Amino acid sequence: MSAIAKAFVAAKKEFAPALKTSTNPHFRSKYADLAGCLEAVNDALLNHGIAIIQETSESDSGVVVETVFIHESGETIRGGKLHVPASKQDPQGYGSALTYARRYSIMAACGIAAEDDDGNAASRTKSRNSLDGMGATSATFNVHLPGKDEPHSTHTEPAACVDAIVKMVAQVERNNKADAKEKIAKISALKEANLETINGLEVVLQAKAKASFTTALQRLEATNG
Repeated sequence: MSAIAKAFVAAKKEFAPALKTSTNPHFRSKYADLAGCLEAVNDALLNHGIAIIQETSESDSGVVVETVFIHESGETIRGGKLHVPASKQDPQGYGSALTYARRYSIMAACGIAAEDDDGNAASRTKSRNSLDGMGATSATFNVHLPGKDEPHSTHTEPAACVDAIVKMVAQVERNNKADAKEKIAKISALKEANLETINGLEVVLQAKAKASFTTALQRLEATNG
């Protein structure tokens, strides 16, 4: 996988920000839609001989999407499957879940972060299990560094917590002073340090956080190999 690994690293240096050009009327917030996520990475990938496709798999409760990178050499990198439950068992519910899954899958697989609409209809049926029985004043989400007891950062919104984790993973992966083996160890330790926080989030945000670790480790292991 040396050809695609080298090409992907080169393309990643050219990734643009996922611009928040759409507005969620329910939350009155801006977010990066699917077109914005694709626009941020597609040209850079194609310039280095990589095409991006998104495969779907059967699911009784929602949609399953996996982002796959195909290099002109024939080599591929798979981003890992992401399941998103449908809010309603009808075309609208599945369409909402599919769009949401494609956005998150691209962002996680490419290592880019952008604030979005917190899942909107796609995750409306999922409650914040970590907040059951808790008052609003205790609804905080901590990000930890390996070996540190005190939180590195604290967030009042779970989506902001996940974005912080995704950004930390991306920073470790981009560190030019460390080799692939060192980065793999650091990202694995970072995952372990934040696993309790991640497991307390709703299922969609769990998937986004875990996918960021999985895809970064896969890219680094391909480079290391």
